[in-house]
Amino acid sequence: MSERKLYPSDLSDEQWSLIEPVITAWKDRHRSVSGHQGAYATREIVNAILYQSRTGCQWAYLPHDLPPKSATYYYFAGWRDDGTDRVVHELLRCQVRERARRLEDPTLVVLDTQSVHVSAGVPASTTGRDAAKRVPGRKRGLAVDVLGLVIAVNVLAASAHDNAAGIALLNHVAQNAGGTVRKALVDQGFKNQVVAHGTRLGIDVEIIERNPQDKGFVPQPKRWVVEQTYGILILHRRLVRDYEHRPSSSVSRVYWAMTHVMARRLTDANTPTWRDPQTAAA
Repeated sequence: MSERKLYPSDLSDEQWSLIEPVITAWKDRHRSVSGHQGAYATREIVNAILYQSRTGCQWAYLPHDLPPKSATYYYFAGWRDDGTDRVVHELLRCQVRERARRLEDPTLVVLDTQSVHVSAGVPASTTGRDAAKRVPGRKRGLAVDVLGLVIAVNVLAASAHDNAAGIALLNHVAQNAGGTVRKALVDQGFKNQVVAHGTRLGIDVEIIERNPQDKGFVPQPKRWVVEQTYGILILHRRLVRDYEHRPSSSVSRVYWAMTHVMARRLTDANTPTWRDPQTAAA
């Protein structure tokens, strides 16, 4: 990596070592005919993606000491389309679960959706209006395990019913989690269609009823982990709104954000916040 002042989003040597084998293997499979290795180190490409994820900047506003849009987007799109972003994510997810003394794949997942506004340049054909939440834009669906780690992601128009998001998430879970998932927890936004689809996949879907006496937001037992994951993702400003023209790019952004979170977690580099009493007292 060339000498430059580091950004807070840059991967440390230890963090880069976690994902470098996957990126190097990809690079070996995509050698140019002339043997040219490219003008930019792949580590710097990943740093540029993570910088944009954390700051939310536009492609044209990437700092001059990071690879430019032309190079960064080439790799971002290539890794999005061939699934390399998911391979990196899954590698780290399994390591986080192993560190927590859990099996690689979960037996229980929690599903939820989040409707977010989109930027002006997002094609109208991929957006809609969530009538219940009164949000025009896109709907981001997550399936997470009990640690809050992402098992599946989908992005639909906000007008899509939670049933559509839930059915798609269950399909991804059944396909990606090694067939180990036996139970899924959902909120009341998901209906019997999701329960029936889960039954066909061998997954018991339980709708967690909200206490009618509760006022405002009240975390539900076990289901709160997915809310926590949404909160963590929003710290990555590129996810505060949906800026991506393609829903597949929006999905990739979630994978990269969680990859960054897990890399920091595995290297004990998580930054204390002002909510930490010890930090406040320092």
